[in-house]
Amino acid sequence: MKLSSALPKEVLKMAMESILSHKFRSFLTILGIVVGVITAIVVASILLGMRQNIVAMIEDYGTNNIYAFHLTTGFGPPNREERSRKPLTEADAEAILAQSNAIEDIAVIRPSIGSFGGGFDDNLIYEGRNYRWALTDGVTPNYPAITNLVLTEGRFITEHDNSQRRNVLVIGVNAAEALFPDEKDGIVGKMVRMNGMMWEIIGVIEKRKSGFFGENEEDRKVFLPIRTAQKLAPQRDYILHIIKAKSDKVQTALEDAEAVLRQRRGVKYGEDNNFDIKTADAFIEQFDSVIGGIGLAAIAISCLGLLVGGIGVMNIMLVSVTERTKEIGIRKAIGATKAAIVLQFLLEAMTLTFFGGVIGVVVAIGIAQLVMLLIPSLPASIALWSIAMALVVSVLVGLVFGVLPARRAANLDPIECLRYE
Repeated sequence: MKLSSALPKEVLKMAMESILSHKFRSFLTILGIVVGVITAIVVASILLGMRQNIVAMIEDYGTNNIYAFHLTTGFGPPNREERSRKPLTEADAEAILAQSNAIEDIAVIRPSIGSFGGGFDDNLIYEGRNYRWALTDGVTPNYPAITNLVLTEGRFITEHDNSQRRNVLVIGVNAAEALFPDEKDGIVGKMVRMNGMMWEIIGVIEKRKSGFFGENEEDRKVFLPIRTAQKLAPQRDYILHIIKAKSDKVQTALEDAEAVLRQRRGVKYGEDNNFDIKTADAFIEQFDSVIGGIGLAAIAISCLGLLVGGIGVMNIMLVSVTERTKEIGIRKAIGATKAAIVLQFLLEAMTLTFFGGVIGVVVAIGIAQLVMLLIPSLPASIALWSIAMALVVSVLVGLVFGVLPARRAANLDPIECLRYE
């Protein structure tokens, strides 16, 4: 059988023999491919894991919820125009509820009344133990029904607690563990000191299954009646609305709430909203835009590694053509066509970069598993599509950068090749 009619399997075998005969040189050649693949897969796995975590958190709080606030919610600090906006009010929530049939209920929250000043000390003290990291929110009694909040013990704030402005607290798991680490008989009814006053603990929040890096913001929460919060920190007047839409009426509820707020806040036709209103899906889209930028940066770094690796492959294949000039001449002399020569060198380049992709995938999976082992709270999820894409791209790099050496080998004059020493 002539070499010109050699099967691709036999040509691939020849390419493998050539690669294995120069193992160290081949490894150095594919280092750029390995680095590029590792970067792409590790970053993709972390970003994918974070996204899955965010989606789970938002779904845990309720997929029918709409969030309205006078500042832009999500990522980044407010700008100067936003800081000059007047906060939403409880009357706004009442108007929205009264004017829309698509809305089931609205929870009103005074978020983190002890943060950013406000003259409220939210340091919790119990028998010499302190908890300084509380996110102290004033909330309406319907908050659990709207956000799917569950208690491990006790009860939530009632309308009576709210109307009487009682000093009662529902605390998160972080505060419970910090203040009552050895308590076995339950902590409902315990009295703690906060803001120079005594407060009764009436409930403890169950830790949510979903959390970002293992931590959910609710773990740090300390809830008190919104009327109590208004009395003790009147200057902290920021208000968040969590609007629960009826099933299959989220978009209608969003439009109704937006229209009411625009009318009440004097926004004219054609002007932008002077408040922020988002559905749960909008938060996911906003997060996607953020990780999209990070993903592009990772792709750029990965492409740089692949480019370096591709150039290295092209250079080493050109060297290989020179080293095997006499072999090429012999093959041509006994009938090998240009196509057969091109195929041999292309397969050799593609096999080389494929091995680089395989090594990169294996190392990337190992790194991802090691990171999750050392930092269990760090979300990471390796998708099969990212592995498949890494291998395909690796082979394509070999195909693209192997064309020049393959064509050079195919165009060599067989007589000159046989004279080559």
